[in-house]
Amino acid sequence: MTTDTLAASAWVRRFHPAHDAPARLICFPHAGGSASYYFPVSRQLSPGIDVLAVQYPGRQDRRAEPCIDSIPALADAVLGQLRPYFDRPVTLFGHSMGATLAFEVAVRLEAEGIPVQGLFASGRRAPSTVRDETVHLKDDEGLLADINRLSGTDAQVLGDPEIVRMILPAIRADYRAAETYRYTPGPKLACPVTVLTGDADSHVTPTEAGAWRQHTTGAFDLKVFPGGHFYLNDQAPAVLSVLKRFIG
Repeated sequence: MTTDTLAASAWVRRFHPAHDAPARLICFPHAGGSASYYFPVSRQLSPGIDVLAVQYPGRQDRRAEPCIDSIPALADAVLGQLRPYFDRPVTLFGHSMGATLAFEVAVRLEAEGIPVQGLFASGRRAPSTVRDETVHLKDDEGLLADINRLSGTDAQVLGDPEIVRMILPAIRADYRAAETYRYTPGPKLACPVTVLTGDADSHVTPTEAGAWRQHTTGAFDLKVFPGGHFYLNDQAPAVLSVLKRFIG
């Protein structure tokens, strides 16, 4: 498949195709998130960077499909769909659960000898750090309370019972995937790893963010921004600037 014939699919969305861009950025959404979260990123970085966003099953136009509640299984499935897009340098960006998923995809790529230009892990503790989290076992009210606390979803959306009914299965599956994930020790990544975190994020301590350094033999950088778990909603210009400088 040539670059000119690459198109959006159920798994991969290209909101602003940039066929002549010298590099690609592949974005992985947070728990309960969708590819459309990265529409503004694509709009800002195109046409200099070809931005792809992963759409997990079980949400939006894929809501009739079964959710995948395992990070390793989701990484395997995503990698299979991304294979046509490695014809040029690729940088991976993931937020929250998406950061863990991007890491597992990077591990698989390098194990196959496919180089990764860089990994950006946002709002997520290092894979080797573990917390005993059981939000995915709470009832619907408890799950929604946690989402509201993180301020990651528009309050108007959560106030619509019909929308809540549709999105809760995907949110619960994603939380289960993120909270039950356990890192399997193996070779370190060779690619540079950049960690982005909010200074008031209760889900990531400075120690947990710094522990990402243990997962690469390449360069490591830690950038702290003002804000909580979804700091990037308010710090988008600064985050995009970091990405532009890195990808070139």
